[in-house]
Amino acid sequence: MNINDMFAQYSLWIYVGIAIIAILIIILVIKSISRRRARTRRQQLDPYRITMQDIDQMEGSEFERYLYHFFTELGYEDTYKTQGSGDFGADLVFTDREGIRNVLQAKCYAEHNKIGLSAVQEIYSSMRYYEADKCIVLTSSYFTKACETLAGVNAVKLLDRNDLIQLIEDFKSNDHEEAMDIIESEPVILSSPWQQQTNRRSTYRTRKSR
Repeated sequence: MNINDMFAQYSLWIYVGIAIIAILIIILVIKSISRRRARTRRQQLDPYRITMQDIDQMEGSEFERYLYHFFTELGYEDTYKTQGSGDFGADLVFTDREGIRNVLQAKCYAEHNKIGLSAVQEIYSSMRYYEADKCIVLTSSYFTKACETLAGVNAVKLLDRNDLIQLIEDFKSNDHEEAMDIIESEPVILSSPWQQQTNRRSTYRTRKSR
């Protein structure tokens, strides 16, 4: 291999290296722009632009403010955002289409981090303070079985990640009435397992006394 061939080969590798570096720089710039746009969307909290991916990157307070904008844009005119640590268990208070006051607790958790009993306990106990007749827990995650049972016994409406995704889709499709139907639908009602156990014990005692 003569000097010209060696120089040509080295030049080729230099060009390849420069091309790779340029591609990496372009990728980093695109990612930076994408992250900046995502931050801007989250800062503006525009329900027409926010995606589920944006919500997954939110903190709890951001999610609460987003839902305030969401419910207001959805058409609930009488929507109130409670204040921080003094919220008494509710993050939003709104009046539905039937004129019924609702309290809502928002839980922005990772998809694998399920919501436990405390959310139901807190929102249910806040109803009397806000003089509400219905209560809702809305999360970006899912609920534990125990949470679903306690909610069912106490008529607490649960809206999980799948419901939230559907609400966002309906909202962006301008199917606001459909989204409201989801929010205002009746909660799943369950009979108390304790009552069932009590009935079984009563039946057992009656049989034993015979």
